Amino acid sequence: MVTAKMVKELREKTGAGMMDCKKALTQTNGDMDKAVEFLREKGLASAAKKAGRIAAEGLVTTYISEDEKTAVILEVNCETDFVAVNESFIEFTNNVAKQIATTDVDTVEELVDAKFIGDESVTVKDALTALIAKIGENMNVRRFEKLTIENGVINSYIHAGGKIGVAVALTCEKASDVLTALAKDIAMQVAAANPLFLDENSVDQEVLNKEREIYKAQALNEGKPEKIVEKMVEGRIKKYLKEVCLIDQVWVRNSDYTIKKLLDEKSKEVGSPITLSKFVRYERGEGLEKKEENFAEEVQKQMEKK
Repeated sequence: MVTAKMVKELREKTGAGMMDCKKALTQTNGDMDKAVEFLREKGLASAAKKAGRIAAEGLVTTYISEDEKTAVILEVNCETDFVAVNESFIEFTNNVAKQIATTDVDTVEELVDAKFIGDESVTVKDALTALIAKIGENMNVRRFEKLTIENGVINSYIHAGGKIGVAVALTCEKASDVLTALAKDIAMQVAAANPLFLDENSVDQEVLNKEREIYKAQALNEGKPEKIVEKMVEGRIKKYLKEVCLIDQVWVRNSDYTIKKLLDEKSKEVGSPITLSKFVRYERGEGLEKKEENFAEEVQKQMEKK
């Protein structure tokens, strides 16, 4: 059964009309992913990149070691934006990020069972429980990733007070202040343009094959002759790769440059090849859904209790 909530979710994901979303869900027996594909094949959804609804609150933060060889990107969630700016919550999040960078924990489970860097008489889990009791709101350490590098630098960028966090690692045999600034610039690029892959070699073939199928269906639905459909598909694939591969993206600060051209130019300036080794981008709450509250109803409930 197709519900209004399902139609609303599909509309938010694709930007397609309500009736088109309802039809797509009906045709695909309520399968959300297949409904997105259905809309794209019909040319009714333009988004090439799908993401879950972003609604959970909290912070994405980063920690960079003094030598710029180690970095951590971390997401800690809470229920409201009020808690996300609470000093105790921010302090806890920063301490956890530093703890990950300076210890050997690999998973969230290992992390929360470890002694807390802010108070070694308790575990991270205990410290979080105490914070929940103090503030009166549920919280959890959701995910983290640790980056390390031998030659080069790692830098990060935090956007909108912790809504988006990015860490970028650059490899280079020569030390230079240019690298730190360049890594920051590329981190800002990742935050703004949201690439899915580092380069074409990183693209998942299954993803690429799925895109080809969708573009082929689009072209055929547009009434294009089958003999030119393949050329159209490959043309759209090239455009898709330029949009989703960081190396091939147009630099947001100067449209005369791609990120590859920027790296080539900075390599000449430094006198040694600079390689973009890795990037990680977290967006607060991506893939999570926050419970929606009707403020008027909530006030009415509180009044009825009195």
